[in-house]
Amino acid sequence: MAAGKDIVVERVQTGVRIEKRLLKVLKALSEQRDMSLGELLEGIVLHALEGKQPFSKQTLAQVAQLKGIYGLTLDAGASHRLRDSDPS
Repeated sequence: MAAGKDIVVERVQTGVRIEKRLLKVLKALSEQRDMSLGELLEGIVLHALEGKQPFSKQTLAQVAQLKGIYGLTLDAGASHRLRDSDPS
């Protein structure tokens, strides 16, 4: 779909669980971009579903800084190995 006119969509509220430091990085990035967290996630997912890079080199540099600030050391290789911490 080409850039141009706004596309009207129906958004729904959802509850998702996400790693704490990852959420902090995403929230900070969405604030820097003056967009909601949901809008940022929509953009990331739409790019990923087409096999496209969602971020420019400049944005990736900002993400690297935010990862350092929030202590996020996870990378894509960790994506299928994450488990919840012991609830006790």
